[in-house]
Amino acid sequence: MSEQIEQGEAEPLAAWKAVTVDLAHCVRFYSRLPVPVLPWEQDPHALPSFPRLVRVVPLAGLVIGLLPALALGGALLLDLGPWLAAILSVAAMTLTTGALHEDALADTADSFGGSTREKRLEIMRDSRIGSFGASALFLSLALRIGALAALASRIDGGAVMAAVLIAASVSRTAGLMPLAFLAPARRDGLSQAVGQPSRETFWLAAGLAGGIAVVLGALAGLPPLGIALMLALSALSGLAFIRFADRHLGGQTGDVAGAAQQVAEIAALIGLLTALQP
Repeated sequence: MSEQIEQGEAEPLAAWKAVTVDLAHCVRFYSRLPVPVLPWEQDPHALPSFPRLVRVVPLAGLVIGLLPALALGGALLLDLGPWLAAILSVAAMTLTTGALHEDALADTADSFGGSTREKRLEIMRDSRIGSFGASALFLSLALRIGALAALASRIDGGAVMAAVLIAASVSRTAGLMPLAFLAPARRDGLSQAVGQPSRETFWLAAGLAGGIAVVLGALAGLPPLGIALMLALSALSGLAFIRFADRHLGGQTGDVAGAAQQVAEIAALIGLLTALQP
């Protein structure tokens, strides 16, 4: 009897450890944050396994969004103005992620210069940035800064910090949609190497991201319509990228997932903004 009790108590602990290890791996993959090695980690530098890590992506988004949210809130507290606060927040996000998603967006945009599927995939592997990629980077930075500045001028600092956290969580979840619903476009790409997440696991992550958005939004006093629009527009942008990747590349790549995250983040911020009266 005592052995059964001990085993029953050990299972939640083992599950908790597994979740923390997955979260640590996920934050390391998505960012440059110095995540310490956990005592129960076996291989902290192993290539992430996305079929398992997908479930904690919304939580990783919260961790990654913390520094940008603090940068935004701190700048507003110092009365530096909404525009400078927004610029500092986006700069903090770019530094935190090592421009991972921005690079993916630029590569995906440059693929428009290819006339065939094979040529597009070849262009996406080229480290050089072309005119399409440079334009996409500029527009992404400008739209995110503009949306955050507008939000900061309409709601208080705590609410706009919550918006940054929600957008970071929801957008990274939306970025998983091409990975979960399309086969890899390459047999030797990163998305193939890390594994394809199941649709069931993705829906679990989507439910968690939705729960995070509702709870944080309610605590920060964000309008329910704004929270709903953040979720809806992020999901719609993810669906659009599924359709785009299927037609444009015949499948998904890591770059497509990163580009989907960028567009979903912009969509989420604009969705909230449309629900707020100036």
